[in-house]
Amino acid sequence: MTKVDVVLGLQWGDEGKGKVVDVLTPGYDVVCRFQGGPNAGHSLHFGQESFVLHTVPSGIFRPGVMNIIGNGVVIDPVILMDEIRQIEAISSDITSSLIISKRAQLILPTHRMLDAASEAAKGKSKIGSTLKGIGPAYMDKTGRNGLRVGDILAPDFEQKYQTLKQKHLGMLSLYPGFSFDVSEYEQKWFAAIAELRRFPFKDTEFVIDSYLRKGARVLAEGAQGTLLDIDFGSYPFVTSSNTLAAGVCSGLGIAPTRVGKVCGIFKAYCTRVGSGPFPTELEDATGEKLRQAGHEFGATTGRPRRCGWLDLVALKYAVMMNGVTELIMMKSDVLDDFPVVKVATAYRRDGVLTTEYPFDGGEGVEPVYTEFKGWMQDITGIRSYDELPQALKDYVSFIEKETSCHVRIVSVGPDRDANIIREK
Repeated sequence: MTKVDVVLGLQWGDEGKGKVVDVLTPGYDVVCRFQGGPNAGHSLHFGQESFVLHTVPSGIFRPGVMNIIGNGVVIDPVILMDEIRQIEAISSDITSSLIISKRAQLILPTHRMLDAASEAAKGKSKIGSTLKGIGPAYMDKTGRNGLRVGDILAPDFEQKYQTLKQKHLGMLSLYPGFSFDVSEYEQKWFAAIAELRRFPFKDTEFVIDSYLRKGARVLAEGAQGTLLDIDFGSYPFVTSSNTLAAGVCSGLGIAPTRVGKVCGIFKAYCTRVGSGPFPTELEDATGEKLRQAGHEFGATTGRPRRCGWLDLVALKYAVMMNGVTELIMMKSDVLDDFPVVKVATAYRRDGVLTTEYPFDGGEGVEPVYTEFKGWMQDITGIRSYDELPQALKDYVSFIEKETSCHVRIVSVGPDRDANIIREK
């Protein structure tokens, strides 16, 4: 029996998971999403073509690969069907290569309204929600009120929908001054529900188990990032699901003993979208230079990303929490034109040094940096690790030493072939 390998982000999301999964999928038969919803944005680049996936697993463009949306995902039918139409416009009919878990939760139009009302009520304390209804959908899941994909097949589905909608309307009435009209999106929602019926809804825990028993190679694709985990991220500025490798078990219905390799993805620097602590953030010309060089704007929201140096305190924490077995470093080429590159190796708070990621995500700490000489060279055309500039190899070696983890892939550009794959 084979095991499920995992690919996930080790920072605040936006690490480049879509490209990595697309690069790795030739070695896999099945790719599964195990948590999150359309707040994810996994970008893929094929020469002059670019595509952003929000719900569909990133193996969808690889022929012969089965893609599974697991039970831990929350689905907006409108966004999912829009995405499917875009995929089929440049590819073929994907009905035979996409399976949806019956246990995945549905995002209702009123979930989106509740998300917007809650965020507006927070004022300056807002958490930076993508306003896709993710949080309210997960709240209904844990509150045992939610609708699931399998409910679409029930004869009383519309009645169940109306019951939950009325509950939401009662909650929305508690936000005075918040106006909304759900009718237009509701029409699109039911039309999308009807379209979704052409895809198989299955108990995907059995499907995945069957694949593993047959010796199939299965890859689990994480969304968001470790530091946005609902339990271990920089709470409350987090997402609503478990983004760690542990979430694979509950998000796909597999036992812990079925987890194989854990591949952790990180950028050669750090970015964050929305509010929350960011110890190495650069609110200066250097930060803007990183943003422009890395085209750091949210794949889902389009918002400018906050940028800063690599934070090894947070990265080591993420490696520990996920049991990472190998690292993948993205966007190394973005640092090509920086004469000095810095890495935070500790935090100082009230005069005390620590190398442990704190409960509050590092709010107000002073990062302690180690400086490296920049490589000052265009690396985008390099495909051999030996040909990389020594300064970059020194940077990689330092990260490996600090994390006690091998950097298997160094990405040197956005295209699917712009990678250097290293064996131990």
